[in-house]
Amino acid sequence: MAIDDQKSSSDGKILGLFKLPFRQSVNSHSTTSSSSSSHIAHHQSSQVEGSNPHSNTSSSSSSSSSVSSAARSLLPTRRRLRLDPSNKLYFPYEPGKQVQSAIRIKNTSKSYVAFKFQTTAPKSCFMRPPGAILAPGETIIATVFKFVEPPENNEKPLDQKSKVKFKIMSLKVKGVMDYVPELFDEQKDQVAVEQILRVVFLDVERPTPALEKLKRQLAEAEAALEARKKPPEDTGPKIIGEGLVIDEWKERRERYLARQQVEDSV
Repeated sequence: MAIDDQKSSSDGKILGLFKLPFRQSVNSHSTTSSSSSSHIAHHQSSQVEGSNPHSNTSSSSSSSSSVSSAARSLLPTRRRLRLDPSNKLYFPYEPGKQVQSAIRIKNTSKSYVAFKFQTTAPKSCFMRPPGAILAPGETIIATVFKFVEPPENNEKPLDQKSKVKFKIMSLKVKGVMDYVPELFDEQKDQVAVEQILRVVFLDVERPTPALEKLKRQLAEAEAALEARKKPPEDTGPKIIGEGLVIDEWKERRERYLARQQVEDSV
């Protein structure tokens, strides 16, 4: 029996010796395969990243462009025009009548600029001119016409508030051209709102600096309008005595005929 037990124990050791390397090889093989698969996956991912070298560049450029556009939106709009008055339109208060206001517009940029008026009450207000193109440094005085509604509910004349507002927009143009309102529709992205003007009524019976300034600007606008109506002067050479050429031709013909008659008679 001892011999049998010794044999069985020795057989178990032999089997254990045979099994141990096999397990180690299996574990090492699995470890090697897992490490190789991870290495292949890393290599494939590096190949994918290397196959598109512009992916990071495009994403960074798009993000930078979005940031720059957002930064530009936060910056204040650069004014192309200088307005006088800067943010108001003064009207003499005369209920039931059509009254006038004036505003001086100057192009302060280095390029040609088109401007355009807009109002919340196009039926009762209009502008002259409604828009124009100004050269660099050019100034124009625009006239604004408005019908003044009579006061309601026994309001004091100057206590009533007008809800009418005016807006002046500007657009940079390439050069000298005819003004058409469609310019602002074709280039909406380039249009800038210069100012929103609110209406202020002035008491015509009480002289104020604003009222005196309004009268001067209206007089200048009227003078400029009359000057534009006059035909341009002809600066070319003037022909004096247009009939002299015809008269001289007649005299020469008469002398020739008289000489012919004398020769025929001889």
